[in-house]
Amino acid sequence: MERIALLGLGSNRGRAGQRTPAAVLAAVPAALTAAGLPVVAVSRIRATAPLGPRQRGFANAAVAVRTALSPTELLAASKQIERAFGRRRGRRWGPRVLDIDILGIGETIWPGRLGWRTTRGLAVPHRGLHLRRFVLDPLAEIAPVWRHPLIGRSVRQLRAALR
Repeated sequence: MERIALLGLGSNRGRAGQRTPAAVLAAVPAALTAAGLPVVAVSRIRATAPLGPRQRGFANAAVAVRTALSPTELLAASKQIERAFGRRRGRRWGPRVLDIDILGIGETIWPGRLGWRTTRGLAVPHRGLHLRRFVLDPLAEIAPVWRHPLIGRSVRQLRAALR
């Protein structure tokens, strides 16, 4: 069954061919489509301050894709695209060419309502999305009425709560 998946994009390093983080993010929709994830909406790319240790600023955006993949399959496809862009696993909160986060997939709760807060690893919706302005601002452009299936508030409402 096809659903709309909401993805957060981040970069704070350029790469050959895309010399700036914003150029990296501008190339991602084509890579998603080529990987069989048709893009249905793309936000503006924003310059944002880093979260965590002091480092270069980030470029952030959000995209919506159509997919029939399970959350784990979508995660694997996202990681493959990150690697194709030159992402290397390194220290947590470190610089990165590309970070793709699964923010939400329709009304999906993964790994389930009971395990969402306690299970390590993949969680859908993303555990921190409702607390991060750099995620909610671009997400509000492409999916303002999408409701967080556990919190019950729309992206627009979650964003307003952070003000």
